[in-house]
Amino acid sequence: MAIQKGQSAPDFSLFNSEKQKVSLADYKGKNLLILFFPQAFTGVCTTELCSVRDELSMYAGLHTDVVGISVDSIFTLAKFKEEQQYNFPLLSDFNKSVSQAYGAFYDEFVFEMKGVSRRAAFVVDGNGTVQYAEVLESAGDLPNFAAIKETLSGLN
Repeated sequence: MAIQKGQSAPDFSLFNSEKQKVSLADYKGKNLLILFFPQAFTGVCTTELCSVRDELSMYAGLHTDVVGISVDSIFTLAKFKEEQQYNFPLLSDFNKSVSQAYGAFYDEFVFEMKGVSRRAAFVVDGNGTVQYAEVLESAGDLPNFAAIKETLSGLN
C-alpha cells in the first residue's frame, strides 16, 4: 500500500550515483521531492527527470531538494546522470526495499521484469511528514507537477 499524505515518510539510506550514502535524515528541516522512476534511459523517465533538471532553480526557490530513485545500479544511474546532466542526486534502490516501503513498486513490469519502481512522487516536509503522494498506475504517465508545485508553495 502506498504512503499517504499525513503519514511519516519511511526512512531510507541509499547509495547515489557518486557512491555516497544518502538518507532521508540528510534532508531534515528541508522540503524534499522524491521521484521514483522505473528505469534509466527510457523515454518517459528521461522526459520526467529532464523537466525537473530544467526547473531545479524553481524548486530551490521553494526551499526544496529533489532526489530520483530507481532500482537501477549506481553505475547505470551514474551514466544516466552524466549523459542527461542531471543536477540532483539519483539514488539506487537496487535491493528494492525503499520502493516497496513507499508503495511505489511493480511486482511485475514489462517484458516479464520483476521488481521495478513505479513512477511516483512524494513531497516530504522538513519534519518528515508526507505532504503530497502520487503513485501512478501507468509508467507512461507523468506526475502532476502543477499539484506538486502548489503543495510546495503552501509549505513556504
